[in-house]
Amino acid sequence: MTLAIDLPETSPETSPAPLSDLVARDAREFGVYARTGGWAFGLMVARSVRPGGQSADETPKVSAKEFAELAGCSAERVMRYYKAWDRAADDGLVPHFEELAPGQEVELPDAEVWLTYYVSRSSAGSERGTAIAEAAEAEGIRPTKALEVAENPTALRAAILADPSTARAARAALLDRLKEDPDLQIELARDVVRTDDLKKAVATESRSADRIGYVRQIAESGQIKTPAGQTLTLDAPAELRQEAERHLSLLDELNDDEDAGEWASDAYDTMKSLVVETVEADPELRVQERRTKFYSSLQRATKVFEELTFDDVDAQEFYEDDMVQQLEELQQAIGSCITALRGARGTAPEAG
Repeated sequence: MTLAIDLPETSPETSPAPLSDLVARDAREFGVYARTGGWAFGLMVARSVRPGGQSADETPKVSAKEFAELAGCSAERVMRYYKAWDRAADDGLVPHFEELAPGQEVELPDAEVWLTYYVSRSSAGSERGTAIAEAAEAEGIRPTKALEVAENPTALRAAILADPSTARAARAALLDRLKEDPDLQIELARDVVRTDDLKKAVATESRSADRIGYVRQIAESGQIKTPAGQTLTLDAPAELRQEAERHLSLLDELNDDEDAGEWASDAYDTMKSLVVETVEADPELRVQERRTKFYSSLQRATKVFEELTFDDVDAQEFYEDDMVQQLEELQQAIGSCITALRGARGTAPEAG
């Protein structure tokens, strides 16, 4: 079975209009650009702008300024194409300027490669732009992307506020920069201490780090820090070190995004209890611990008492009954301590 399809009759009045030369030219130029990207414009500059060192008498090419005037754009823009072509020529991708003549056609690289050599933003020529471009290349991204972000800090802020992964990337980059930027370290430290929530968070993390360090010291070196503050350089009992190593392995297995605070507190409390048991089980360590604790309390009390002064006031005006009462009680307590210590030494106090 066949189908008959009636086609509309054409007449001179309904025939397609002849193709415009202007449309055809646009289509051809669009096709060239679609295949080659900026290389097409780079070639126009490379074959028409004379390189540095050549005079107008040596070549029919014109200066970048003259070419820009003819093109209706800035000389700076022309030079960005010029420099991109120059870098590609040094890499052997395209001919050097001296090898090209006005109107000459050459085989061009793929469009994607152009962005490796061309930096479209004017800031790229500055010292700051150069540093950003070099950092981008080191990270394996196009300089244009990094320069665009650097020129639009509001967009960067919006991305950090809205996207946790962007915020984490910014944090990692900021930490890397802090290592080489003392001024930024100071500024960030000031921001932290002036922000209550951050200050509390830093204090919490610092406490966790100290506790993890306490456990790590026992596990790795066998050093024990007692509740009285002694750091005893001795081999910790095997079971104590094993328990420290167990807690340490649990802490080391935590992911970066996990809160180590609770784990650190648990490990610290466990090890502290075991250290107390270890000290109490050794008569010599037990005596040494109590002596250290006594000395520590005595030094603190002495320091506080030494700070009491009447230098800036009239004692008569300053006087309160409870002051004398507290000092008398303190004197009695000190006397009792002296008596106990002398008695322990075997020296009886003088009768008075």
